[in-house]
Amino acid sequence: MWKGFLVGLVVANGFEWVAHKYILHGTHRSGKPRYSPVPDSMKSHWEHHREVRKTAFHDHGYVEGLANWRTKNEVISLTVVAGVFGAVFYPVSKGMALSTVYSACNYYYIHRRAHLEPEWAMKKIPWHYDHHMNSNQDANWCVTKPWFDYLLGTRVISSPDLQEKNPLGIMLPRPVSNLLNGMADRYFPAKWVDQQGR
Repeated sequence: MWKGFLVGLVVANGFEWVAHKYILHGTHRSGKPRYSPVPDSMKSHWEHHREVRKTAFHDHGYVEGLANWRTKNEVISLTVVAGVFGAVFYPVSKGMALSTVYSACNYYYIHRRAHLEPEWAMKKIPWHYDHHMNSNQDANWCVTKPWFDYLLGTRVISSPDLQEKNPLGIMLPRPVSNLLNGMADRYFPAKWVDQQGR
């Protein structure tokens, strides 16, 4: 069961990356607005971006709870995704099915807390702070852990104080973090804002 749960966490992080990039942000189209297969979710997300940029990363919608349409949209979307993936994974692995429920709840907890406590976000999930406050908002797609941003080369760091201790985004002993950082720098290096001419 634990192997399935761990595999499910990796799948959830990959889905988080894909959904954030292609559904919530939408894809660029020459001379046309961005396209998303779920336009209401994209609209909600861009309003979230505008709010966060104006309020130093804080989003009051999370204080309002389900009365706020963006928060309600996020909760409904996470419930649907967890339900669909859980139903698909259950016959294959109960651990993977359980990981979908955990991942949806964890995503909501981390995302909500980050936008209610910006200082916490800067320390605990700097990759998401960079997603919103960096000059390049079309990067840093992961919210809970930066795994797929490193794997796919979309981790863009704006300053040394917003670089996580290691690419797993997990507190580990310094020697282990140093080893992971060395491997990541060699095989999956993060980009820096000034390297992109921004």
